[in-house]
Amino acid sequence: MSYITIITLAYLVGSIPFGYLAGRVAGVDVRQQGSGNIGATNVLRVLGRKYGYPVFVADALKGFSAVRLGLWLGHNWTDSAYKLGVLAAVGAVLGHSFPVWLGFRGGKGVATSAGAYVGLFPIETLIGVVVWIITFLLFRFVSLASLVATAAVPLSIWLLAPTNMPDRGLLLAFSVAITGLVIVRHRSNIRRLFRGTEPRLQRK
Repeated sequence: MSYITIITLAYLVGSIPFGYLAGRVAGVDVRQQGSGNIGATNVLRVLGRKYGYPVFVADALKGFSAVRLGLWLGHNWTDSAYKLGVLAAVGAVLGHSFPVWLGFRGGKGVATSAGAYVGLFPIETLIGVVVWIITFLLFRFVSLASLVATAAVPLSIWLLAPTNMPDRGLLLAFSVAITGLVIVRHRSNIRRLFRGTEPRLQRK
């Protein structure tokens, strides 16, 4: 099995559009509602918690399952398990963000990245979750919380991972790359944040 095969399999797992499918079950095309995004935040805003929370979990499981598959294959090869785990994570996030089934217009990759992070570095991911919760409770912007939390993960790896840890540089580079992708995918949110027009997610 080649690296391309692993990335392809992970891409196909990541490209399952759970947000879009949830909307179809509810009789709504989420691409035509709210922000037009198929991610969990827009599903939550358009369809409520009944659909939004399960979609978040399902999207996160895509990243987690892809990474665990990559790590398992790595342990059975003579190669680095983390290398295959990172490749699988990249494939899953790209699949979620650019699904072939929806004309390469997918979600912003936060939930799938979170699942991949849990599979690769759970302690640093827990720090990111805490940062997300604090930021969201303070400002009530999901986009801002996602951006800050995603950026907190590579910083946590840099500060906490032992310098002699195998593949430390690879994991750090991966987390920085994912942070960059999430920022790019949130560029419209960033513009609205600066303009003061980004919608807050209010308590109901």
